[in-house]
Amino acid sequence: MSKTYFTTMKLKTSITIIAGCLVIFLFIMLPVFLSMEKQKDEIESKFQGSEFSLLDVNNKTITESSFQGPLTAIFFGFTNCPDICPMTLNNLDLAINNLDKANKAKFKVFFVSIDPERDTPEIIKSYLNSFDNKMYGITGNPKKVFLMSQSWGVMSEKIFTGEGEYLINHSSSIILLKNGKYINRISHHAPYEEVFKNIKKYLR
Repeated sequence: MSKTYFTTMKLKTSITIIAGCLVIFLFIMLPVFLSMEKQKDEIESKFQGSEFSLLDVNNKTITESSFQGPLTAIFFGFTNCPDICPMTLNNLDLAINNLDKANKAKFKVFFVSIDPERDTPEIIKSYLNSFDNKMYGITGNPKKVFLMSQSWGVMSEKIFTGEGEYLINHSSSIILLKNGKYINRISHHAPYEEVFKNIKKYLR
């Protein structure tokens, strides 16, 4: 038999082994991953906010009373976020676009900056203006922002990239409130269809 035949057989065997290992890995790890996600959701659901006094994009005081209404979504992020934040806000923006007029008026989205040192009201206002629909921005005193984010179980950590620059590793679920009371969280892993489905469900 030719050398090419043996090379081909060896390659096929290697691919089969790798594929088998991947199947076994997924079979074992997927339930573990799903269990961890469930535990994470259960822990996070115990954090349901507290009183706060921060700033909106017009440098005016904003408090927890602003979360009152038929349905409110809160997302913690930062304007220099390269991927998760704009993707999540884009999903929320698209969801608003696809709501009918009556439900659009019932749904509010709040973007809370976990990077208040850089995210001034003016910067957040400019950032949110890039989306089609109105979203409310929140920033303010770093200590107060930290306490507010902690009250919702939002964790954040600066990752320095050099020369004083940094990104922030942070919790990134969409928090949903009905009449100011916590009802659910949507993972940032959720596809747009799931985000929209949840919003529609709680607007009924």
